Amino acid sequence: MDRKYPIYTEKTDCRDCYKCVRRCPVKAIKIENSRATVIAERCIACGICVHVCPAGAKKVRNDLTRAKSLMKRNPRVIASLAPSFASEWPEVAPSAMAGALKQLGFHAVSETALGAEAVTRSIADSMQTARPGLHISTACPVVVDHIRKYRPEFTENLTPFLSPMQAHAKLLKQHYGNDCPVVFIGPCIAKKCECDEFSGLTDIALTFKDLFQWLEERGIDPATADPATFEPTDAEHGAVYPVVGGMNKTLEDYHIPNLELVSTSGMEAIFQTLENLDTETLTDPIFLEALACPGGCIGGPQTNSRTPQLNGELAIRRNTRKHKAPAKPAGAVEFTFKPTPPAEGKREESDIRDALHRVGKYKNEDELNCGGCGYETCRNFAEALLTHQAEPDMCLSYLRKLAQKKANALLRCMPSGVVIVDSSLHVIECNENFARMAGRDTLLGYEAKPGLEGADLRKILPFAEQFEQVNQTGREFHTEAYREDERLLNITIFPIDSGKTVGGIVLDVTQTENRRELIAQKAKQVIEKNMSTVQDIACMLGEHMADTEILLRSIAEDYADTTEPK
Repeated sequence: MDRKYPIYTEKTDCRDCYKCVRRCPVKAIKIENSRATVIAERCIACGICVHVCPAGAKKVRNDLTRAKSLMKRNPRVIASLAPSFASEWPEVAPSAMAGALKQLGFHAVSETALGAEAVTRSIADSMQTARPGLHISTACPVVVDHIRKYRPEFTENLTPFLSPMQAHAKLLKQHYGNDCPVVFIGPCIAKKCECDEFSGLTDIALTFKDLFQWLEERGIDPATADPATFEPTDAEHGAVYPVVGGMNKTLEDYHIPNLELVSTSGMEAIFQTLENLDTETLTDPIFLEALACPGGCIGGPQTNSRTPQLNGELAIRRNTRKHKAPAKPAGAVEFTFKPTPPAEGKREESDIRDALHRVGKYKNEDELNCGGCGYETCRNFAEALLTHQAEPDMCLSYLRKLAQKKANALLRCMPSGVVIVDSSLHVIECNENFARMAGRDTLLGYEAKPGLEGADLRKILPFAEQFEQVNQTGREFHTEAYREDERLLNITIFPIDSGKTVGGIVLDVTQTENRRELIAQKAKQVIEKNMSTVQDIACMLGEHMADTEILLRSIAEDYADTTEPK
């Protein structure tokens, strides 16, 4: 199969929130480079991940282009319309809906409910002589895949009949010929998987969202479309299949003796129904109608509207025609399902412990089982690590501890004293240098409780009110020479989260300042000595200049006396 799996992730949109992992009922999600990928062989295509993804990164394969291309190549394409259309378009008459599909170019439009009726007849016939025990419906491909992959012990309990979609496709090909392609349209993603797996029956499966897009592109309003008839005939009681209990309601008309009819919907309810069930204890035949979507197919993952389920169910009931149960069952929809569990190697306890150690869980009390990673327990997460479905960074407690270790390492390496306090001036974190600066008693407290979490800063520092002021004003405080007794402190106090958290950095600069004063004092002495020397030199130069001037004057006068004529 060269087509991509029906559910995939647009990785550029994935926000590594792990919500899909948390909500996936079978954990068919792989996290790689902080991006979620659907594991096709594990997925049951329930569509929950598509529905809950907050970023819209989970996408459903759009087969609309393939359907259009098929219709261009073959003018005799038949539309198989799921009966839940009545819930999706409650104000549109069935004949108008058929007309809208004819406008799209379908050769004929038929109700998938015809296939549902064929399935009902086959099940009713088989239940007449059914053995005591559990018999599970196969109308929902999500339920079928869940059992085949994760509860293979119940595979033999699946009724050996095709789904209504495939049964209908088989009937249509018998009626129109095998060369007539069949395109199914419904609310289910898993029908795409079923279509991919069972070749030769349904050719393409579209969703209601695909159909909405197609109708909008063509400018077709189903409410105003010219009416058309469903072919080869209208469905009757099969139209009630999309609601919980609908399939069982069709079986009630056959009055099968000793048969108990049970309905359930939603994956969690199905899990609970099968949990610890010993079918050998059942003394009567039990037919279990199981639908993966809560409320049935009217709550399918690819419904375009958000019609209340009650309104949807009422619309389905209004669209169900009156009928009479046929006297003779029509078969030809048999199929035997086989288990297809995903390949999983046995996990040794030592391997699981090693995986737990990777995320800092060395003791039983370290296993919080918080579910933040998306897995129910830390051991489940460890097993996912071993199969490369998960990454260590998915563990929130591990990330917190890792961040704390990095922060502590930075604090320890800083030569300054560092403290972080809350709005009530209670210590959130501090380093050893801060405790040492605060005094011996504080240092002893730090040794007993590293970080001093919860300690009252007002009992530790004489300038704690500065922290309170910074917390109230949101303005940083800084002083280079705060004198405390015989010490000089360089203090910087700054807001971290305004009004909530304040940080402080304190550095003892006493020795530095003392050295500065000593240097300044010596420099002053040198300067003074130099000044004195300069002055002495100046004086000596002055005296020398005076003596020189006297001498020169004397010489000049003597020279003048000797040159005058007598």
